[in-house]
Amino acid sequence: MTSAPGEVAAGGGVRLLPLLTAIAITLGVTVYPQFLAAADGQADHGAALAACWAMAAGYVSGVGFRPRLWPLRVAFSGWAVLAGLLVALARLGG
Repeated sequence: MTSAPGEVAAGGGVRLLPLLTAIAITLGVTVYPQFLAAADGQADHGAALAACWAMAAGYVSGVGFRPRLWPLRVAFSGWAVLAGLLVALARLGG
């Protein structure tokens, strides 16, 4: 039996860590957008992309939505939140 579009898959539910991480990224980038700038003050688009990916994955994973297609399930998993954050921090720190 298939679920209706938008329906939460079995085993779904709110996951606080990814959801709170997404909220923190949202608030952090809104309040202090210079966080996504390189040392020379120019915007680091790669870091911004990684941070936005982590934020989106945090919201999707945090509210309990599980995409049906496995590539999307991987791209919006809790592990994707961590990967996006690590990539963003590595780009900004290096």
